[in-house]
Amino acid sequence: MSNVPGDLKYTEEHEWVRKEADGTLTVGITDHAQQLLGDVVYLDFDTVGKKLKAGDEVGNVESVKAVSDIFLPVSGEILEKNEDLEADPDLLNQEPYGDGWIFKLKPDDAASFDGLLSAEAYKKLVDTE
Repeated sequence: MSNVPGDLKYTEEHEWVRKEADGTLTVGITDHAQQLLGDVVYLDFDTVGKKLKAGDEVGNVESVKAVSDIFLPVSGEILEKNEDLEADPDLLNQEPYGDGWIFKLKPDDAASFDGLLSAEAYKKLVDTE
């Protein structure tokens, strides 16, 4: 069974989202996603500074098995990417909810975070796959 922390929100595309004290959101891929991908070898992410809409593709993760797109969970501006992933993309496998975060964004609407999946809803989604 995948690790699904209860204090995060989730998307159907297997991203997790954490609301920070300053209102920004930190986004990464879930433990379930990294297990499906296998060993991550490369992260393509060049959308820092762009204002995008929920559901827009913002980059992709390449593993030994496949390439998987990363989508914006809520509309907003991408503030920064995790520079550590360029040198060590394996952080996505080792610490998907910690040092393996992918990007931070400023949401257009703070309430949009509340519309994402709860941990319980995400577990149900994963269990039906």
